[in-house]
Amino acid sequence: MRLGVPLRGWGRVPGFRYPDPMRRDSCRLINFERIEALPAGLMQGRGSATVRALAGARWLLRRKRDGRWLGAVKGGRVLALQPHALRAALGPMAEGELLDRLDHAPAAGEATLPLAPLRLLLVGLGIGADYGEARGLPVVPEPASLAFAGFDRYRRPLWLTAAAARGWMRMRAAAAADGVALEAISGYRSHAYQLGIFRRKLARGQRLEDILAVNAAPGYSEHHGGRALDIGTPGEPPAEESFEATPEFDWLTAKAARFGFSMSYPRGNPHGIVYEPWHWCLGA
Repeated sequence: MRLGVPLRGWGRVPGFRYPDPMRRDSCRLINFERIEALPAGLMQGRGSATVRALAGARWLLRRKRDGRWLGAVKGGRVLALQPHALRAALGPMAEGELLDRLDHAPAAGEATLPLAPLRLLLVGLGIGADYGEARGLPVVPEPASLAFAGFDRYRRPLWLTAAAARGWMRMRAAAAADGVALEAISGYRSHAYQLGIFRRKLARGQRLEDILAVNAAPGYSEHHGGRALDIGTPGEPPAEESFEATPEFDWLTAKAARFGFSMSYPRGNPHGIVYEPWHWCLGA
């Protein structure tokens, strides 16, 4: 049976007891260089082959550069949905090492992945080694583990550090008590995901300097660290300057600091990034 079918949706799975995002590490994403392991119970397959592969699985293994599902961990073994692609993504890591790292991953946000591959990504895009210093942006490593922070606008699991997840849930609850509806648009993004954004825009003919005015270079986005999220409200388009005219933005401006969050890119910021009233980050 061919199981090389990507899962095409996220959603609530009947009978699955969803974790409480307020509890420390109640559900985690485990990060590796080329793949990430996600709790299988948070996924929902839309095809008979993938549903059978999910049955009884503990983890699903997703390739970071394109989001393709490569395998599952089931019964203490790795089930390859895409054997050759999974082997290439794991590199020299053996099955036993993968399983051991899944069982002994650090707490969400407490350890980070090596930065060695990042330089090659930047060179491939034509971004100079002085980019971070020139823009006043630090390199942001990816956490080795991230905490489940509920679902975003598109019903995808939202991943943040444990501290950011707790802060976001408390802030959203406080806003709701004030009659204000906050929703997450996106949270953690890998270096590979950011690279994909650049490649797609370059393929559409956009100039690199124009892309860098909107998106931080791979390795320099606050989203990589799991402490930043884009915030919106129902009925308002995502990541648009018009968000500043909403009651939700007024509420964040007045009260987000109480929960440790601040807006990273105000007008005239020194990083050369456009005004982003939707982008908020938990302080270090």
